[in-house]
Amino acid sequence: MKNLLILFLSATCCTSLLAQEKTFSIMGKVIDAETKQPLPNASAYCQNTTQGTVSNNQGLFYMRLPNGGYDMVVTYTGYEKKIIRISNNQPQTDTMLVELGKADKSLTEVAVVASTEDPEGLTKYGKFFSENFIGNTASAGQCTIQNPEVLKFYYSKKRNRLKILAKEDLIIVNYFLGYKIRYQLDSFSYDYSSSITQYTGSPLFQEMDSTEDVKTQWKKNRAHTYLGSRLHFMRSFYDSTLIKEGFILEKLNDDQQNVKGTFITNPYNEQDYLSDSGDVEINWTGRYRISYGNVHPDKQFLEEYKLPPSTRFQITVLEIANPFVIEKNGYFYDQYDVTNTGYWAWKKLAELLPYDYEYR
Repeated sequence: MKNLLILFLSATCCTSLLAQEKTFSIMGKVIDAETKQPLPNASAYCQNTTQGTVSNNQGLFYMRLPNGGYDMVVTYTGYEKKIIRISNNQPQTDTMLVELGKADKSLTEVAVVASTEDPEGLTKYGKFFSENFIGNTASAGQCTIQNPEVLKFYYSKKRNRLKILAKEDLIIVNYFLGYKIRYQLDSFSYDYSSSITQYTGSPLFQEMDSTEDVKTQWKKNRAHTYLGSRLHFMRSFYDSTLIKEGFILEKLNDDQQNVKGTFITNPYNEQDYLSDSGDVEINWTGRYRISYGNVHPDKQFLEEYKLPPSTRFQITVLEIANPFVIEKNGYFYDQYDVTNTGYWAWKKLAELLPYDYEYR
């Protein structure tokens, strides 16, 4: 019996250590930047994940996260939000001090001074916003914005641009993937002259509950959505399994009109791929075509872009301004240096999976 107890304790210890190796912890304190007083009930979460918490009466918060990289967002009503890049590869301090400054409302007023809020904006632009923010896929049809009344619409005749803000977080329910998303929308803009859409914000995911049959379907939908996605690509790049996972890579000529590419058979050469301290630096710049054929492209995509129904590959073009770094969970930075057109750009919030999603 004694030996059995020792064996049990050893197994428990090993399991605990193994769990700790796969996670890391973050402890922080949120204070007013001017008074240095703690801010209780401040929100702290890792955007594009299911990981979030609030600070206690002393302004302290704690999170244990799966290994990888994240943009941690800290917010408090009436204060400017702060975004901090964190990773299990960074040196961990006992308590991270997060100082928040009070928000300057005049900046928001200046941003829309040349525009006039359209009281009929939701009626005029609501569908357009949904298609360009949530998407126009079959799965997007299973997403709903629960509080569209928080959206504010501004149109500038001088700039020929539509700007959309939200006075509160958007609450989006994705019945296709089984997530409830709280999205802090910074801004959404559409330039009618260039047909360019841009939006920034911070999503926080929450697992929805339902019957076991529905959960099983959600699991299948998530797996189907993951395959060929940017998250899948980045994780495969990190793991050195791009070719095995079914991705085809080409380096394109700098000439925008030239669609011919040179196939990349070894993306892990010492010049382009550097693994150090748990993260991976990708020394790519220029244009690259990423093709994925294990899952055929969505029929709606083929119809919109007038492509043959027999098209087998999901095709995305990456334009990379500077080398970037990938973390274990597929998070990469700086994300503004890597833009994509094609299939990944067509799929929007309705197909977004959190960084702590695990493909099985």
